[in-house]
Amino acid sequence: MGLCTSKASKKPNPFTLPVQLEEPEEDLSVPTKSPINGVDQEPKQKQNSDKKTEEKEEEKGGGKFSTLFPFYSPSPAHSLFSKKSPAPSGNSTPRKFFKKPFPPPSPAKHIQALLARRHGIAKTNESNLLPEAGAGLDKGFGFSKNFSTKYELGEAIGRGHFGHTCSAKCKKGELKGKQVAVKVIPKAKMTTVIAIEDVRREVKLLRALTGHKNLVQFYDAFEDQENVYIVMELCEGGELLDKILSRGGKFTEDDAKAVMVQILNVVAFFHLQGVVHRDLKPENFLFATKDENSQLKAIDFGLSDFVKPDERLNDIVGSAYYVAPEVLHRSYSTEADVWSIGVIAYILLCGSRPFWARTESGIFRAVLKADLSFDESPWPSISSEAKDFVKRLLNKDARKRMTAAQALSHPWIRNCTEVKLPLDILIFRVMRSYMRSSALRKAALRALSKTLTVDELFYLKEQFALLEPNKNGCIGLENIKLALTKNSTDAMKESRVHDYLASLNALQYRRMDFEEFSAAAVSVHQLEALDRWEQHARSAYEAFEKDGNRAILIEELASELGLSPSVPVHAVLHDWLRHTDGKLSFLGFVKLLHGVSSRAVPGKVH
Repeated sequence: MGLCTSKASKKPNPFTLPVQLEEPEEDLSVPTKSPINGVDQEPKQKQNSDKKTEEKEEEKGGGKFSTLFPFYSPSPAHSLFSKKSPAPSGNSTPRKFFKKPFPPPSPAKHIQALLARRHGIAKTNESNLLPEAGAGLDKGFGFSKNFSTKYELGEAIGRGHFGHTCSAKCKKGELKGKQVAVKVIPKAKMTTVIAIEDVRREVKLLRALTGHKNLVQFYDAFEDQENVYIVMELCEGGELLDKILSRGGKFTEDDAKAVMVQILNVVAFFHLQGVVHRDLKPENFLFATKDENSQLKAIDFGLSDFVKPDERLNDIVGSAYYVAPEVLHRSYSTEADVWSIGVIAYILLCGSRPFWARTESGIFRAVLKADLSFDESPWPSISSEAKDFVKRLLNKDARKRMTAAQALSHPWIRNCTEVKLPLDILIFRVMRSYMRSSALRKAALRALSKTLTVDELFYLKEQFALLEPNKNGCIGLENIKLALTKNSTDAMKESRVHDYLASLNALQYRRMDFEEFSAAAVSVHQLEALDRWEQHARSAYEAFEKDGNRAILIEELASELGLSPSVPVHAVLHDWLRHTDGKLSFLGFVKLLHGVSSRAVPGKVH
């Protein structure tokens, strides 16, 4: 949104993609990553040539865009009104050709089509894209209509494709004399029902979430015949991106931690509320003041959405360099935000982007490949804990990725910073799975929980403490209800987070101590991402062999797992049991820990 007072720089932004409306068919490259200063893995002479070419193209306006007010950035929409569409230089793109004659399908075209539909852009011919009028749509929001009597608009401080942001002075009321930021969205540009709903939802989200110290303060929303006005706190310290560039693209580890703690805190907060931001990037974090130790504030909820328990979102939105692989696969939830945080962390620590190319399609291919490199400078001089932190945020498998709250308990963050862990939404998801499990799987999870290290138990102990156990060290359903109520906002009601309580109803009649909580709240998928997973699994299996393993018929195992009669159990479960004694094999034990995948086994009963 760009609620800062800094002007847009004339220099090219190395973190934003010059958007291309059409990608040349012959460009099948997957280039290697490129740092901020333009240094990549090509010969130096070619690097300098490429950089000059890019700067010339930017100066001509081919790939120009505003970073201060991005709804979708980078987006094909930025090229809609340029006189000519930017084209890549024939000798400017480093190439690594695919072995196959054709590249894999690119999500870029899907994104372009989705953007066009979302904002009412219809393709009239090969060279012109014009917005539809949106006539006949109800553009009334029910907001106050007395904006001009309460605020005096000042100069524009940010401009984007769908509106602009101005400074303003409050003329009366509680904020009298205070400088604020006003996001002005012309109704003329709301040409679809979806575009109107996006604005309505943004205001609803800001109203519900406001109050967190690392979230831009929302004051009010107004409308008149021409515009919607969203009044917010004015952040005068500039973007996080500006600070990255002013430091030559690299932070010390301690400075990077200070930034990460603030980002993770606010993201964990709105994930607990059932909200996914969907466009986290350095441009969408502003410093409140120009002080060196100013608080960081998250902004721009124009793409954010509510996500209910078990819901998967499928629309492709966000910014190319920061988009998660599962977003491109059109099935994602809050974990997609954590990936974006991982990209920001990577940039802060080494000054380069982990996934880079000169076209949207090239970036998406690099993201889908998710091949991280820690070999080049300065990574050898960066601590192993910092590298592990980034790896666990940028895990290609969303199930194995840390949550924002878990990242705050990572040794790299925890060892040097006093951090108060927030309640984690993941706890309720994993506990629900445990409560629905068979007695056999619960026994396996208990065996696994006994292998956890001190670092792994730290997070679980903190989460258990946040549920405020009774004097006997136990929790029940009432503790969980109170913890959710204590952290609840109106957003939590919209995303129906309280639906988790129904599946935890058994705790109304019994109590759970920390030992059982550790088994109920441990994430098998996340443990599997660790280098020591094999050791965890083997140790847990040995304990299970002594206390929980027993001979079991394959039909009984199918019943324990809740498989329907239509499932060919012998084909599915034959390798779960040892042929010698009919007990669970190690492979069967590991699969039992994960539970049966509904994708792999049709007819699973939940």
